[in-house]
Amino acid sequence: MPQELRKPATPYKLKKGESYMSSRQLMHFRNILEGIKIELGQDIDRTVHTMQDEATIFADPNDRASQESDMALELRNRDRERKLIKKIDETIAKIDTGDYGYCDSCGIEIGLKRLEARPTATLCIDCKTLDEIREKQVAK
Repeated sequence: MPQELRKPATPYKLKKGESYMSSRQLMHFRNILEGIKIELGQDIDRTVHTMQDEATIFADPNDRASQESDMALELRNRDRERKLIKKIDETIAKIDTGDYGYCDSCGIEIGLKRLEARPTATLCIDCKTLDEIREKQVAK
């Protein structure tokens, strides 16, 4: 998740005796996710307008190539953000069904601190670590 897009949310203050993924916690994470989604949407809109405004035809091939390279990079970033918006929508759906906050692999609690750092996390830290180890072994 692009860090420069997000303003740090106020960390959730766990109340004594509060159960994991209480309605207050779910609302906290829903607000974080919806805020990120709104910021990403605004950024995408700004990019579209900027690209339309800067659509200049340069006579110099080097200038044209530089502009095309910049646009390609910007479009690649927007595509990543579009995928993140899709993941945010899937995460919000998990909140609605009551599945949010639990590991997709082993079913244990992901943990509030991990979710604060990465609200779209679907794996606990142990399963994510194993997943990354497997990725490294397959890549070799």
